[in-house]
Amino acid sequence: MIAAAALAVVALVAPGSAQVAQSHKLESGATARAREQQVALSHELEVGARLVAAGDVASCRSRGDEATASVVARLPGTVAVLGDSVYERGTPTEFARCYAPSWGRFRGRTRPAVGNHEYGTPGAAGYFRYFGRAAGDPRRGYYAYRLGAWQVVVLNTNCAQAGGCGARSPQEQWLRGVLSASTARCTVAYGHHPRFSSGIHGPDASIDPLWRALKEYRVELYLAGHDHHYERFRPVDGLRQFVVGTGGRSVYPFVRRVEGSERRWWGGFGVLALRLLPDSYDWRFVAAGGSRFADSGSAACA
Repeated sequence: MIAAAALAVVALVAPGSAQVAQSHKLESGATARAREQQVALSHELEVGARLVAAGDVASCRSRGDEATASVVARLPGTVAVLGDSVYERGTPTEFARCYAPSWGRFRGRTRPAVGNHEYGTPGAAGYFRYFGRAAGDPRRGYYAYRLGAWQVVVLNTNCAQAGGCGARSPQEQWLRGVLSASTARCTVAYGHHPRFSSGIHGPDASIDPLWRALKEYRVELYLAGHDHHYERFRPVDGLRQFVVGTGGRSVYPFVRRVEGSERRWWGGFGVLALRLLPDSYDWRFVAAGGSRFADSGSAACA
């Protein structure tokens, strides 16, 4: 009787004990992952987070995206696609056939901005389906995230599709809310359309309310594509703009000289590599295909 009772107790207790052990194992695993994430963050803060940026990327009619993909493959960090990720209309087929074979290998570390060509498919459905949650809410197309010590803001500069870019528009109010709530000392913003450009499309005044908000909150960097060249501008009230429309689709020449343009090039493809330190940043343009063009520098955060 005693032996039978003991067996019954063991039978009742053993499953619970297994559950407790499994719970401890899961907890230990979660603790280990949290510790690994903390170590990674500490390392990132010490050596700087990395952001690799270019727009106007892939086309089945160009081999430029394969050339820039070979550059990105050698660079660590988050990949910021600055709009017009695939031509001509951002369809699911174009993403599968033209983008995936080259830049698709970086999808797991990509945080994209939506361009005008993606809206060639209604609602940019192909773009949002391909990038998923990494592209933000499809109803807005703008979002924010943290990268190391930096605040990152991704804008939807397709103003009509975004519900406007004007003062007191939903996006402008959202932007001000994110910037006012941020505890980061340094901030980088990016979108597809540049505020200033010496290229064919030229300066875009429609995003000026967003630009003014960036300046008011002392944002350090704004990255854009749209015009198919590379151009670096001197800071305006601490805000420096880069145009990096050299992702691989095509390049075309400058048609004007916009005030503040410090360095520019339309001789080929390449990407902008940024190192984001807690109180400063470095930049380096990395040309593809063996080009000798180079641009690099560093600056402190405001």
